[in-house]
Amino acid sequence: MIVGTAGHVDHGKTSLVRALTGVDADRLPEEKARGITLDLGYAYTPLPSGQVLGFVDVPGHEKLVHNMLAGATGIDFVLLVIAADDGPMPQTYEHLQILDLLNLNAGAAVLTKIDAVDAERTTQAEAEITALLSTTALASAPVFRVSSTTGEGVGALRRYLEAESARPATRGHGGHFRLAIDRCFSLSGAGTIVTGTIHSGAVAEGDSLLISPPGIGVRVRSLRAQNQPTQRAIAGERCALNLTGSDFDRNRVRRGDWVLAGPAHAPTQRLDVRLRLLVSESGPLMHWTPLHVHLGASETMGRVALLEGAVLQPGQEALAQIVLDREIGALHGDRFVIRDQSAKRTLGGGSVIDPFPPARGRRTASRLALLRDWLSASAIQGLHLALEQSPFGVNTKRFGQSWNLTAKEVEALAHDASARLVGSRDAAVAISSRAWSGLAQRILASLAAEHMRAPDMVGVSREHLRRLSTPGLAPEVFDELIDELRSLGRVHQSGHWLRAPEHRVTLTLAEDRLWARVGPLLDQAPFQPPRVRDLAGSLSVDEAAMRRLLQRVARTGGVFAVAHDHYFTQGAIATLADVVRALGVEYGAASAARFRDRIGTGRKLAIQILEFFDRVGFTRRVKDSHILRQPALFRKDEPS
Repeated sequence: MIVGTAGHVDHGKTSLVRALTGVDADRLPEEKARGITLDLGYAYTPLPSGQVLGFVDVPGHEKLVHNMLAGATGIDFVLLVIAADDGPMPQTYEHLQILDLLNLNAGAAVLTKIDAVDAERTTQAEAEITALLSTTALASAPVFRVSSTTGEGVGALRRYLEAESARPATRGHGGHFRLAIDRCFSLSGAGTIVTGTIHSGAVAEGDSLLISPPGIGVRVRSLRAQNQPTQRAIAGERCALNLTGSDFDRNRVRRGDWVLAGPAHAPTQRLDVRLRLLVSESGPLMHWTPLHVHLGASETMGRVALLEGAVLQPGQEALAQIVLDREIGALHGDRFVIRDQSAKRTLGGGSVIDPFPPARGRRTASRLALLRDWLSASAIQGLHLALEQSPFGVNTKRFGQSWNLTAKEVEALAHDASARLVGSRDAAVAISSRAWSGLAQRILASLAAEHMRAPDMVGVSREHLRRLSTPGLAPEVFDELIDELRSLGRVHQSGHWLRAPEHRVTLTLAEDRLWARVGPLLDQAPFQPPRVRDLAGSLSVDEAAMRRLLQRVARTGGVFAVAHDHYFTQGAIATLADVVRALGVEYGAASAARFRDRIGTGRKLAIQILEFFDRVGFTRRVKDSHILRQPALFRKDEPS
């Protein structure tokens, strides 16, 4: 368990930690000289159970609230420290507001310096504390009377902390590893050390991780958890990681960065959130107000875009989008605090709902309804809700990153939600059965409409049909839909054309007679067929009439225009496609030189054929190679 202090400056937070642990958490020379805490301090104490209690001591000065916030987001249990002689003071109230905004509802109040006042003042101060806590999440927290100087009450508080540490951990161990960096330094002979509280997952010696947002690859050379050397640490523990890496420079790491597992690296500058404005504010929060945003251990400037109305009144909550000046790491459920532009007072805070909001439509009724539902949803409920609102499916990688789920966990959720997964595990799209059926109907309707518009065309290319029917659908999902419709016999494919089974383009009697003479000439040299003018000359036919015939036959799928006035038969294209597929198996891709050698033509014609395959989507060009894009095209057993 990680215990954090909170409270006004000079109310005895550091002295209390020293009385409980024997450790002076003030580590900076300036802190010792001035007698006040300036930055986060850390202390540990072993328990009879074998566990170790970790303490994060925070500064109480009003100008150091940003440091307090960097430490507060990593604690499980809070000790709100209030001096008996002063009673609640300005930073007592502000720290308490911050604890409430961060949903830190486990803790105790500690009335310090009781040796400096009489019994009547002690009783009065305790009554002030009870009244102060009555409207907060710590309303039921016990109050301990303590003197760090005489030791009175310290034993009772320590026994209480020991009992609380035995309770089940509140942080789950699932999801990817995430640690919010609150300190980075170098040790002679060891290298670079980063410290922080593990928010989720686990880490082990030898793990490869990333510093995020900069995306710096690192490896864990060694680690300590709760100030003890170990080979593995889990969520809820304070951890020190000794990191190394070829491109790792400690000067590029700062407080507020994350150390995390690679799949969790997803920096963002926009956050859809639930935002609460403190009731103590004198006026409303206006749309597009500049502010400081504290999340994890980071502090970032940004602006708030209200999604429900133009103003947010004191004490009220609303959906909002926070637009940041720079990228940070944030996931669903992360708590945050906002402070005014001059960083002099705390304005409010809340929780992240969607760290990857869409660029458009952020205020639509359906989008706002989804955000409201996501607020209290579990991961499986969240996926169900997303599937209901996503006619083109849910990007499982993004969903998993947002909710901090592994690919295996997302796959299990999709199975539980009876969703269809399309694509690889790392880049799959999940689609509900209802959405899948609706997409299929849209494709069939668009195909029928296109046949009516152009009855003399053999069909529609895949990409054109996708743009007509489902322009927002990922190509790989569209391809799987088409493959299913083909297997069911509801769509036929002729070359690269898709058509309804009943759709036919036929030749007139005269065209059919002429084609009977032209076809054999094309078959004589399938990989180097004669051009239109040569065919017209050989058969003593008008060149324009020959061109019209081949254009008409192309619409039936019998030939393909590989280049201008250069037509190849369906069989020739199928055979050439087999050559490209074979080169793909042997070499990973087809090059012009290898393709030319296989088919025995000149380089220019080989390039024209490969460019045709690129054009129709059978392959895609990457530098000088042509990689299979839709390997199922131009199969010889396709229905005509």
